[in-house]
Amino acid sequence: MRYPIAIEPGDEHHAFGVVVPDLPGCFSAGDSLDEAIDNARESIELWLETVIDDGGAVPEPRTITEHQANPELSGWVWAVVTVDLAELSDKAERVNITLPARVLRRIDSAAKAAGESRSGFIAHRALRA
Repeated sequence: MRYPIAIEPGDEHHAFGVVVPDLPGCFSAGDSLDEAIDNARESIELWLETVIDDGGAVPEPRTITEHQANPELSGWVWAVVTVDLAELSDKAERVNITLPARVLRRIDSAAKAAGESRSGFIAHRALRA
């Protein structure tokens, strides 16, 4: 999904503030414009993850043009952040992969040491990457 973000311009003494109009209470900031956009992506993902975990509905994003009509956001800079909802889904999906036996033994050993299943171990490591 592509969520518009409104960025309040910053300067050398003030951070760039970010608001995500389609996600009430979702905001972020950054010391530079690029950092503000990167931080907005993380905020959006966390906001959506919480809604999904709570069983709520994921809001559909509106257009930047619709949001620009809001006088409270007049003079703000606009950007779009793309978020892949599939990465936030907790729906389990069975997959069939092929790995060398040596790699599989290392995964199983590390998973056992971490107190996790093979699938859990792989999933946790992939999410950290």
